[in-house]
Amino acid sequence: MRNTHRSRRPLAAESVARMADKGEDVSRFFTNEGRMVRPPQTVQVEFPPELLSELDATAAELQLSREAAIRVLVRQALDAHYLARKARRAG
Repeated sequence: MRNTHRSRRPLAAESVARMADKGEDVSRFFTNEGRMVRPPQTVQVEFPPELLSELDATAAELQLSREAAIRVLVRQALDAHYLARKARRAG
């Protein structure tokens, strides 16, 4: 007996694009329930050697790559900045 159960695994964007190019209805793939995720951008930042050593030590301590540690630490610093700004405005 043939299995008619379809996989719920999402299709790759390229597959959906090919279907649309063929004129197939692809509206079922667009639910408008998610949010648009922009691709990451690359930036170049220069660090003094002492700061880079500290960053590498912290990354090792957190068991993260240098790049992941930079993202985590920048996110934490921005969150702290926004909280401080909100507190200044409220006070």
